[in-house]
Amino acid sequence: MDELAVVLFGGNGFIGSHLAARLAGAGVTVRLPVRHESRAMHLMLLPGVDIIQADVHDDATLCRLVAGCGAAINLVGILHGERARPYGAPFRRAHVDLPRRIAAACALEGVPRLLHMSALGADPAGPSMFMRSKGDGEAAARSQPTVAATLFRPSVVFGPEDRFLNLFARLQRRLPVVPLACARARIQPVYVGDVADAFVRVLRDTHAHARPGVVELGGPRVYQLREVVRLAGRYAGHERPVLPLPDWLARLEAGLLELLPGTPLMSRDNLDTMTVDNVVSVSTKALTAAALGIKLTALEAVAPSYLAPAPIDALRARAGR
Repeated sequence: MDELAVVLFGGNGFIGSHLAARLAGAGVTVRLPVRHESRAMHLMLLPGVDIIQADVHDDATLCRLVAGCGAAINLVGILHGERARPYGAPFRRAHVDLPRRIAAACALEGVPRLLHMSALGADPAGPSMFMRSKGDGEAAARSQPTVAATLFRPSVVFGPEDRFLNLFARLQRRLPVVPLACARARIQPVYVGDVADAFVRVLRDTHAHARPGVVELGGPRVYQLREVVRLAGRYAGHERPVLPLPDWLARLEAGLLELLPGTPLMSRDNLDTMTVDNVVSVSTKALTAAALGIKLTALEAVAPSYLAPAPIDALRARAGR
């Protein structure tokens, strides 16, 4: 077994791409399975990263992928899925069945550790399908007694190519006003680089087995959602008024957005998720970034660099176009 070798599930996504680069920079060999190799072209030049086209929902394939590794890392997650109780099939497949299968493959192949991405607010009895499936997914990741699972619960993650600040910046470039659901929801945005750093530090911690099995990650400041929306518009050069929506209108809007083709901008399940504060809780006795020795990155220190309008956009704005 190679302790400096890992298999990284979900490694071609937003967080996974940053983590793959951090792991490569730390001298860790990474097996990175993807459904289509074309979706990981941006990672192919990273040293020690092996892109493997594979079906991660096949048990035999999972065993081959994890065999000989010192740890498995699971970042696979979705935000939307069909409505059902406690959650629909897409949530079950991604958030519950897959971590259970990964843990089982690790047990069969003698892989001792699993680092599993969950979310703040994960709870089998939570108000949304997302939270309930993430809660059950934590139990699934811990289902094998021979596999030590560490659970990571981040708040909303920001950084270049995120689907959070970039979305609100894009909306404010196009709309004169931003109608906003859950405007007072409390969030603690955390920088993607800090999340990746947390995974690397836990992975390389020789005393990880003796530490708490949960890591909660939030940034240095708690905001209301409307504050973050304003900041995104300001840094993009198009700050617009924010119009908080009453709950009934927000749910009506989300229901209509769900009917449109493609990935919805907002769903009713997203609204259910935001009824619970998305902030680090001192009552869980979880590890935090501070305990891992990570100096947290402020949103204000990073977001302006990637939300700022391109030079051509700035010229058009000055010309009134």
